[in-house]
Amino acid sequence: MIDDLDLGFDEAERGEKGRHRRGFVNKRKRKSGGRGKTVLALLLALVLLGGIGGGAFYGFDRIQNYFVTPDFEGAGTSEVTVEIKQGALIADMADALYTAGVVKSSKAFVEAAADNSRSKNIQPGTYKLRKEMSGEHAVTALLDLKNRIVNGITIPEGRTAKNIYKLLSEKTKIPVKEFETAAKDPIGLGVPDWWFKRSDGKKVTPSIEGFLFPDTYEIPPKATAETVLKQMVDNFLSVTGTMQFADRVQKERGGITPYEALIVASLAQAEAGNKDDLGKVARVAYNRVYGDFQCNCLEMDVTVNYYLESIGRPTKASKDMTDAELDDPKNPYNRKLKGLPPTPIDNPGKQAMEGAMAPPPGKWLFFVAIDKQGHSAFADTYEQHQANEARAREAGII
Repeated sequence: MIDDLDLGFDEAERGEKGRHRRGFVNKRKRKSGGRGKTVLALLLALVLLGGIGGGAFYGFDRIQNYFVTPDFEGAGTSEVTVEIKQGALIADMADALYTAGVVKSSKAFVEAAADNSRSKNIQPGTYKLRKEMSGEHAVTALLDLKNRIVNGITIPEGRTAKNIYKLLSEKTKIPVKEFETAAKDPIGLGVPDWWFKRSDGKKVTPSIEGFLFPDTYEIPPKATAETVLKQMVDNFLSVTGTMQFADRVQKERGGITPYEALIVASLAQAEAGNKDDLGKVARVAYNRVYGDFQCNCLEMDVTVNYYLESIGRPTKASKDMTDAELDDPKNPYNRKLKGLPPTPIDNPGKQAMEGAMAPPPGKWLFFVAIDKQGHSAFADTYEQHQANEARAREAGII
């Protein structure tokens, strides 16, 4: 008789696991029609066990475990840390808690989350919890931000990978060398290989530059260089996926690839002195490389500075750069080379990527900062640009 009863919760639960994002399987609705069957099955089991004599209580206890969710009582015992990953479903959280010994069964947490409408507010991060907590106590603990271990670091927009490694090392005490080693395999860190394609025929050597999305990150305990960089790449993929960056670039930008648009976003991030101008600077880059600019080159000094930083030399203001630095034949980021540089030159933020994905229309080929807020004036011709430079000198900007 027992073999004929439906004991398939785990299989059903796991079958639905992938369908709900940041939500939970609503077991209450599924159970509403089945409680009568459960009671009937228990009564039948009692009748059968009633004729067995002294083993009745033992048998009933075993059967009851099939119908009652295994759960601990109370707020738990010894302390334990549990990581709730970005994008985790309620079922994923339940599995993590069960594996760590926090709850007696995944089902106990799933049902407690279903009973608490605030469970959808559980945030990713690392939490101090206790072993052997009831499902209800576990949900309550995850909703209490005092239990969340905060070890945050903010990565500003436009920092190079090399600079980011230094920031991360200062926060985590992980040596810079370990970040550099982990970064040598961007595909292993989660960057899909299709990102490293260009339409201009230039060879691509996969680089992590551009894929370390600037944001505030919570560094989990016992993090490694690899796990931290993966976290940043995952965020990049999430943000660009929501933006539909790759799809829109391929549809709207005249045949250039998402990687080339990412390079343009990094140039805009480095050159624009004000967020209002990010899209316009991106348009200038497109016009210079793919338009009627005399050399089809960028002639942007920021690419020179990127090279100087990459070889361990100090960066410079444009007015301090020598002719040899501005046009160094050994520099693969030479400002006079045709086309876009080999890689992004920093890690752009969302607004810079939006500017490169959908820049405003314009025939601008030149720009110069004209006020202390960093706004630039844009020009179609060199004569217009000279007039803008005169305005900039009057304002004491150049």
